[in-house]
Amino acid sequence: IYFRNIKVKELHSSAPFTDLFAGGDFSSWTDLKGRPVAHGWSIEQGVVHRSGARPGDIITQRHYKHFELRFDWKISVAGNSGVKYRTKGKLGLEYQILDDARHQDRKNPTHRAGALYEICAAPDDKPLKAAGEWNRSRIFVEGNSIQHWLNGHQVVAIEYGSDDWQKRFQTSKYRKHAGFGSWSGPILLQDHKDEVWYRNVQIRELSAPE
Repeated sequence: IYFRNIKVKELHSSAPFTDLFAGGDFSSWTDLKGRPVAHGWSIEQGVVHRSGARPGDIITQRHYKHFELRFDWKISVAGNSGVKYRTKGKLGLEYQILDDARHQDRKNPTHRAGALYEICAAPDDKPLKAAGEWNRSRIFVEGNSIQHWLNGHQVVAIEYGSDDWQKRFQTSKYRKHAGFGSWSGPILLQDHKDEVWYRNVQIRELSAPE
């Protein structure tokens, strides 16, 4: 028996990353009601800044389900924010952004920086930088695989729908929302009243696993 020209499907995309703030503006973003991004969100020299009176969450116009998202962030002292994905309205999986040293949410391990909010905590020895310093993060979601990375280290890895997922989900505040974690939706940057900065927010879509 002979075989030739056997090809193995690559698990990860070789597609280039797209800058979600290309052009230095919010033309690819809206608020949750589809309106232009409000004052309080600004971009200066490539840095997205949430400050001032509460301008609300902002979302991409495009929807994503299987993707790799990378971004830099820094949080204010005692600050709180988050990057949500596979969203429906304000609901969605969340990469938690937090000042672990000072914010009261630090009492819950699944609410600390790098965590999959309410579902899966990041390890205590994660390489988190202090408030006011830049961190480098990555979110990888392909099929049921969900990963969070922080400053070059994987801090969350879980399979959506697994026994582990179901156990964690049923003890979370999202347990009454059927389909949570499986939706295709916009990327959301959260307004949690506190100052937060983002830069180098780039995404590439991945093919849905067969």
